[in-house]
Amino acid sequence: MAEYKGVMIFGEATEGKLASIATELLGCGRKLADDLGQELSAVLVGSGISNLAQEAIAFGADKAYVVDDPLLKDYQTDSYVSVMEKVVGQVMPQVLLLGQTSIGRDLAPRLAFKLNTAASLGCLELAIDPESKLLLQTKPVYGGNAQAVFVCASYPQIATVRAKAMAPLEPDKSRKGEVITIDAGLDPSAIRTKVLEKVAEKVEGIRLEDAEVIVSGGRGIGSVEGFQQLEELARMLKGAVGATRPPCDNEWVPAGAQIGLTGKIVAPDLYIAVALSGSSQHMSGCSGSKTIVAINKDPEANIFREARFGVVGDWKKALPTFTEKLKELLAG
Repeated sequence: MAEYKGVMIFGEATEGKLASIATELLGCGRKLADDLGQELSAVLVGSGISNLAQEAIAFGADKAYVVDDPLLKDYQTDSYVSVMEKVVGQVMPQVLLLGQTSIGRDLAPRLAFKLNTAASLGCLELAIDPESKLLLQTKPVYGGNAQAVFVCASYPQIATVRAKAMAPLEPDKSRKGEVITIDAGLDPSAIRTKVLEKVAEKVEGIRLEDAEVIVSGGRGIGSVEGFQQLEELARMLKGAVGATRPPCDNEWVPAGAQIGLTGKIVAPDLYIAVALSGSSQHMSGCSGSKTIVAINKDPEANIFREARFGVVGDWKKALPTFTEKLKELLAG
């Protein structure tokens, strides 16, 4: 195991630049690497992504490994697992971090199996044990009702990290680093699947993941019309509308609005929770919010344990008053 050294992150790209999850991993990886006294590297896999190497270095990487091949334009399990197995075999990082995304969830366990190690998926916190120097991996268990810390004694230690669980560093364009190109060495006949079509999710306004303000509703909203009131407030605050699972299941809002353990993970500056109880499953998706404001008629609702400010009352009375007062403040 002494041959393994350093921290590596898998850098996903979107629309020609590093995805936000990649910069978050670089911020987390930088701290872990510093605690180990070792280097941080980023591996960039795709087609036409060589220009992202300097961006990765600006966000904290000491080295950037680039695997640029036309066959890697779209994520496919066979090709990406093969490439990552090759890169990890050459670099031999002690820690490998991926995002808890559709790609990371598929790639991490398959890669761990190939490398004869283990992977912890959906981590919320990562740290280096000062004595053993092993990675402490904190993740939700029992449906989000508790958190457990896992340790893997085999290398590389692989973990996926939830979006917004970590904060990126401020980019420093003056940072210097080494860029290393690795040949993919892919055999096209070994790729058993191909992407026929991509359909982009239709989002009106601000994406939930990018919103600084989110107005979120629960089962207590009761209807599509109720969520239209939340949308009005969200527009005033230049934010987005989120929801718990029941409103999505009832089609009061699109499925993409779901926040929680089985939905999206968000961490806005302001999270306004309306008529939702604050179950552990939902809070797993928004607990990183800087300020939570709750409106609920049940004074014993769990959301009040998480909220900084709370209003006990019927949202149908409290929300219009809140909205009108906000209009006055914004107009003034």
